[in-house]
Amino acid sequence: MNAEQHWWFCLKHMTVEPDDGCPGKDRLGPYPSREAAANALETARRRNEEWDAQDEGG
Repeated sequence: MNAEQHWWFCLKHMTVEPDDGCPGKDRLGPYPSREAAANALETARRRNEEWDAQDEGG
C-alpha cells in the first residue's frame, strides 16, 4: 500500500472507517477503497471457503 488513504471495516461498529478509526484489533484491512472495505465480510467469507476447499483437497 502507498501513502494514499486506506479504508478499514470495523467489526465492533460494522462500518467502514478511514485510517484514524478504531484500534486495529477491531478492524479488517486496510483496503484501497471505501467500497472494498464495505465488502470485507464477503471477501473474508469467500477466502475462507477457498481455503477450506484447498484443505479438503490436500
